[in-house]
Amino acid sequence: MQRPDDTPTEGGWAPIGQPAPGPNRTPIVGGSPTPAAGPVIGAAGRAVLAQQPESAADRQRRRNRELAPILPTRVPWVAVTVFTVLAVGLAWLIAAPLWLSGEGLANPWFQLIALGMMYTPTIAALVVVLFVARPRSIPRLLGLAPLRPLGRTLGLCAAALVGFPVLAFCSMLLGQAMGLIELDLVGLSGLAAIMTASGAGELGRDELTTVALVQLLTLPLGVLVASLSAFGEELGWRGWLLPNLLPLGTWPALLLSGAIWGVWHAPLILLGYNYQRTDVLGLLLMVGWCMLLGVLIGWLRLRSASVWPAVIAHGAVNAAVGALLLFASPTSMQDTGSVFGTLLGWPGWILLAATALILVVTGQFGKRAVPGLRGSEAASPVS
Repeated sequence: MQRPDDTPTEGGWAPIGQPAPGPNRTPIVGGSPTPAAGPVIGAAGRAVLAQQPESAADRQRRRNRELAPILPTRVPWVAVTVFTVLAVGLAWLIAAPLWLSGEGLANPWFQLIALGMMYTPTIAALVVVLFVARPRSIPRLLGLAPLRPLGRTLGLCAAALVGFPVLAFCSMLLGQAMGLIELDLVGLSGLAAIMTASGAGELGRDELTTVALVQLLTLPLGVLVASLSAFGEELGWRGWLLPNLLPLGTWPALLLSGAIWGVWHAPLILLGYNYQRTDVLGLLLMVGWCMLLGVLIGWLRLRSASVWPAVIAHGAVNAAVGALLLFASPTSMQDTGSVFGTLLGWPGWILLAATALILVVTGQFGKRAVPGLRGSEAASPVS
C-alpha cells in the first residue's frame, strides 16, 4: 500500500497553507549562520501559555497539522491512473445493458442505470484512498470535513443553489436571441402541452402561471434531490481527483479533471444522450462543456476547501436544465436541436466562459481556502 503521508519529505504531501516538512534552517547574516529570530520563553512563560484556553482557530490549525496531508505537492500518477480506469471502466460496465439490449436510451432501465453510473467515481475514490494511497484523514482529503467555518461553506452552497439555475435560465434567453430555441414566457404553451399530455386537461393562463410559479419555487427542493445523485460524481471528480491534480497548477488541474469527467460520460453520449449525436463529435462537445463547467464547480471546491458546494452546483445544473424547459415552446420541446439553445449548448458555453473570466479578473482563482479556517484566521500567525 502506498503511504505518501508517512514520508512527507519524500512523498511530497503537505497541508494547505503550510510548507512541506524539511530540515531546520537558520538565516545567514554576514556570511555566518545565526539562530532564527524569535522570543525566548522560559519555563514559567510556557506554563502560563499552556494554561490559556485554546482558541477555535488554533485548535483547527493543530488539527490541520495532525491530520495532514491535505493536498499532495506532486501528482500521485499511479493513484490517478487507478482512479480513472476504475471510474470509466465501471461506467461502461454498468451501461453495458443499454448497448447489449440494442435499445439504447429507450431501455426501460435507463434511469436506474444512469443513476448507478453516477456513483462509479465514488467507488473509484474509495478504492484509491483505502487501498492505493491512503491519507491520514479520508474525509479531509475528499473535502467532506471540516465544515467550519460553516458560514463559508453554506454561503458558497447558497451561491451554487441560486447561481447555476440563473445561468441555465439566462442561457435559454441568450439561446432565443441567437435563434437556437423558442421560448413562450407569456402564454406558457410548452407547459400547457405538458399538462395536456399528462392528462391534466387544458388549463387557463392563470392556472398555468400558478403551476409555473410552483415549479420555480420548488426548484431548490429539486436541486437538493438531484444533489443526492450528484454527490456520487462529485466525491470523485472534485472530492478526490481535482486536489490530486493540483500540483500541475490550478488551471491544468481544473481542465484535466473536467476533460476526464467529460470522457466518463461516453457510454451515454455515444448513444445520443444530451447532444443527440452518436459520434465522436457528440463526445467532444460533452468534454468541452464539462471542462468549462468543471472550472466553475472546481473553483467552488477550492474556494471553500469543501466538496459540498460542488455537490450543490452539480445538482443545480442537473435539476435546472430540465425544469426550465417548461418555458420552451412545444415546437422547441419536440426539436432535439433545441438543446444547443440551453446551458448545454452555445449560449451555455458563452455564459460559463464569461463567468469564469469574471472570477479570473476579480482574482478569485488566486484564493484558496484553508480547511476549517476563515480567511482572517488563516492569515494570522500560527500560535
